Amino acid sequence: MRSVLLLLLLVMPGLATAGSAKADIDAISKHSAELLRVEQVDEVRKTPIKGLFEVRSGRNIYYSDAKGDYFVLGASIIDTAAKKNLTSARKEEINRIDWSSLPLDKAVLSGDKNAKLELAIFTDPDCPYCRKLEEELKILEGVKVYTFLYPLVQLHPNARAKSAAIWCSKDQHKMLQKVMLENFTPEAATCDTPLDAIAALAQKLNINGTPALIAGDGRMVAGGKAAADIKTWLENK
Repeated sequence: MRSVLLLLLLVMPGLATAGSAKADIDAISKHSAELLRVEQVDEVRKTPIKGLFEVRSGRNIYYSDAKGDYFVLGASIIDTAAKKNLTSARKEEINRIDWSSLPLDKAVLSGDKNAKLELAIFTDPDCPYCRKLEEELKILEGVKVYTFLYPLVQLHPNARAKSAAIWCSKDQHKMLQKVMLENFTPEAATCDTPLDAIAALAQKLNINGTPALIAGDGRMVAGGKAAADIKTWLENK
């Protein structure tokens, strides 16, 4: 928090002179390329802070004064009245995907199969954070869950074999829980798997780590959550 405040103090002179002036998109783009090695600025828009503008390049967000003379990196704008992280909410918005584009037939189905709330998860059976999330999913109610097996073999060499075995099991979800929660080592897989297709999909969606969550309305977030927080996140569309 101190670093964020320091950065804001550093840009205050620029913000004060900028006032409520319109953003100079050409100048911001030019300085972004020079200083931040950003090839393209996709959008510049006002923030709730007078004189501070949001600059979006792809899925990255940073902040600038109206002329691109000062930049704020690695910071979040917090709405204290609403108790809401506006930067995180904005990132969810720009990272939103088309739920209908997900190949749900390539996922392990679990949870409440009649629920209206839907959740997709990219998981690695040897990822400790994924295992912690799986514990939370055991107590999550009222959500239909689709788990895509996404072994990160560079970190977990045995994860692909376990993922293949889970997919080829008669009861996929039961085996998934046994592997992840009981540290069970399954027998080798005996069928074709969608693991390569899922890996390609993850790369397309810029999912480079696990776990990754996707809500039924397409919002994405990296990392796990407690069961109650997952339910609230899914409901707050």
